Amino acid sequence: MKNPLIAREGWLVLLAAFAAALIATWLVGVWSIPFWIWAVFALQFFRDPVRVPPADADAVISPADGRIVAVEKCRDEYLDREALKISVFMNVFNVHSNKSPVDGEVKNVWYTPGSFVNADLDKASTENERNAIHIASARGDVTSVQIAGLIARRILCYVRAGDRLTRGQRYGFIRFGSRVDVYLPVAARAEVSIGQKVMGGRTILARW
Repeated sequence: MKNPLIAREGWLVLLAAFAAALIATWLVGVWSIPFWIWAVFALQFFRDPVRVPPADADAVISPADGRIVAVEKCRDEYLDREALKISVFMNVFNVHSNKSPVDGEVKNVWYTPGSFVNADLDKASTENERNAIHIASARGDVTSVQIAGLIARRILCYVRAGDRLTRGQRYGFIRFGSRVDVYLPVAARAEVSIGQKVMGGRTILARW
């Protein structure tokens, strides 16, 4: 099913924000400007543009918009293996819709409660509230982890074990500043570097 250009997670927020701005304009005129600033911010935050993933069969694509903050080999605690981890940090101005990095079947979903430290920090991967999915692809196992940030207070995941995903398919959303970690087999080759900006559903993170 195709998604609207504005994420459904934001419809009520936007309705409330613009209603408040209109009422404030009627009541206090020019003093309503802060309400309009909030409404416009909410509109850009909840945008959800259509993305067409690259046709490259060897590509693992970014699950989120943002900036690369980690490219390293480490332990994947979910599948108990050594892995290549690539982390994408989302600030409040990025699109927060999350997309599948590969084609495959969802084997497991794990939710872990936790803290809300700055998602830009390495310890966010192990200390923050997070939701992980294990995707079994034809090329290997992938773990994609949604991580709450400093002001993020809700992780939404719409898949469960047994569901099938295609690259670029929307599977979740995180509200306000957050992070997504992708764990790949160690043989995968990273195609991004620290500090690079990426687009969810579009940028190639790695190749098999």
